[in-house]
Parts: sequence; structure tokens; C-alpha cells
Amino acid sequence: MPPDLDVVIVGGGAIGAACARELARTGRKVLVIETGSEMGQAWRAAGGMLAPHIEGERNDPLFDLGTAARDHYEPLAAALREATGIDLGLWQEGIARVATDESEVASLQNTVGWQQRQGYPTQWLDEHELRHRWPWLGPAAGALWAPRDGALDPDRLVHALLADAKRRGATVLQDRATAVLTAGSAAAGVTGERDSYAAPEVVVAAGAWTGLLEGLPRRIPVQPVRGQMAALPWPEGIGRAIVYNKDCYLLARGNEAVLGSTMEYVGFNAEVTPAGLAKIFSNTMALCPALVRAKMRRSWAGLRPVTPDGLPIIGEEPKLRGLWYATGHGRNGILLAGLTGVLIAQLMNGEPPSHDLQRFAPDRFV
Repeated sequence: MPPDLDVVIVGGGAIGAACARELARTGRKVLVIETGSEMGQAWRAAGGMLAPHIEGERNDPLFDLGTAARDHYEPLAAALREATGIDLGLWQEGIARVATDESEVASLQNTVGWQQRQGYPTQWLDEHELRHRWPWLGPAAGALWAPRDGALDPDRLVHALLADAKRRGATVLQDRATAVLTAGSAAAGVTGERDSYAAPEVVVAAGAWTGLLEGLPRRIPVQPVRGQMAALPWPEGIGRAIVYNKDCYLLARGNEAVLGSTMEYVGFNAEVTPAGLAKIFSNTMALCPALVRAKMRRSWAGLRPVTPDGLPIIGEEPKLRGLWYATGHGRNGILLAGLTGVLIAQLMNGEPPSHDLQRFAPDRFV
């Protein structure tokens, strides 16, 4: 174990890796504790969509934060590529959220109008425009078009963030954190199954496993929600795209069509099920009938960390000095990861955060 640690980060997924990179940039001696297991990790199962505008409604506390997080990736991707040689696969060529009936048309048109009044370039595409752009689409009555939304490769993101953190002096160890250590009213490190790690500051970025950590001064109500996914060959003759509706999404990544996803409250069960895959295939093939003849290449599942109000937990624990939370990001973990790392570093440096975090405060849960 590295001597004289400044901070221990519990979790080496997208959120923990981003925090490690940003804190290492400040000169801190950072240790990331990661289980090393691939089973259930949310980032390994993520589609990687950067899509704050396809679901952004009026008074949504994640809309502004998500928009800023999406835009943060352009300079971050360039910096990581220069520092590590890893290309995040970032592309922001737009996402269409398709309406399949008239009630969805009205709702999405209202969303388009609201976003346009806020100065965003969101557009409404009628059925004729949809057929012109994507003649391969199944039945659709129109779509919200978010031209700045896009996607990246989550696997590349995590590897690049950790590589840059290690380049700046951070250490990554495989262990399963079991408890936060305390000394009076302050954090003192972390205990794992293999060893203990002393540090005056701890960042909990343990995702769906956050609530299993002992020693926290309050119950953190993060629960796992399973998301199953599958990949097929991307249909020949069809340009890459990301198309989304209320039941599913279809995303081009390389030469694959990534299909998702389910939302299942089944505890820590990260198995892929026939019923889950059947639901995904039924919905996505209605969206893109050209997929019907494609053969599945692989399937997988991850456990998203979801809070009761659907919002992440970002900030310091009021009851224990030096304990910080960066968890509970739900389906928005990849979108918010890069910016969450910046926000945690700002808070730990005693700087005003660049975004209002009141709605994401840990003490909203008693």
C-alpha cells in the first residue's frame, strides 16, 4: 500500500475513476480500491449515451447538470487522448427520441418547445422528416431531435481516466471495501477484506454497493437496478445512429448495434434472462425492423445505483468530516461521471462548486 495517502476512493468505475483523475491532478496521493470483478458493474453494461436533452423536462434538476456534463466531454476526451493515447469514441451527431403514438407526440412537442425557449437547438421532426432521415425506422409519428447529444465508449472512458490518474501518481488496488474507518468525528480510511487503508479523506463511489459499506453515519438508500443489454451486427447499408423511445434504444458502437435496456428491481442479481432479452428484442426490432434477421453476438447486464428520488448523491457527509459521496447516479452514470469528478475535487479543495448541488446533498436522506 502507498504510504501517507491523502484520499481513498471506494470504487473504480466511471465515477470513482473520474474522481481519482481530478484529485490526482491536484497533487493528492490517491488510492482507488476496486473489487476487480466484472459482475454487475454498471459502467461495463452502459450504453454510453450522453443524452440530457432527450428526456429533459421542465424543472428537471438534472437537465442543466447533464447538459454541462455532456459538454464537458469534448475537452476531456481531447485531454485524455493526448495524455493516454486512448480515444473515447466520442461522437455527438444527435439522438432522436421517437414518438410512437399521438400522446407521445404532444408530450415531446411540449418538451421541444420548452427547450427551444431555453435557447437549446432541440427540434421536432415530423413523420415525413423521419422517413427522409431514417427510412429504416419502424412505425413512428415524429421525434424529438437533440443534435448535440451523442455517446462514447464507457469501457474506454474508465480505462483512460484510470490511466491518467495513475500517470499522475494514483494507485489502483484490488480489494473489496467493507467499512469506512473513523477517528472521532472524522474519516480515517477504509477497511477491506484484504487490508486496511488509512487516509484523512474518503470518497464513496461504490455505485450499487454503497449501502453495503459499514461505518457510514447515515443510511444511504442506493439500490441496484438491473439493466440487461444485447449486441447485434449493425445492419448493412444503414448509417450509424442513436434512436430512443420510451421502451428501448438502439445505439451504433463500432460495427455493432447496442440494444437496451431493462429496469429491474431484482437485488444484486446481474444475470441475463430470456424474458429480459425477449423484451429488448421485441421493442428494438419494432424500432428498427432491419434487425429481425440479425444474430445476437453477446448479451450482458449491469446494476445501476438508483436513489429514491432518482438523483445522485454528491457532496460531503455533514456528520463525518472528510467523508464524501459520489454515488447513486442511476442511468446517468456515464453522462455525469466526468463532471462529478470535477465537482468532488472542487468541494474537497474548498472551492465553490461550478454547479448548484443542493438537490444532490447527502443529508436529504435521514
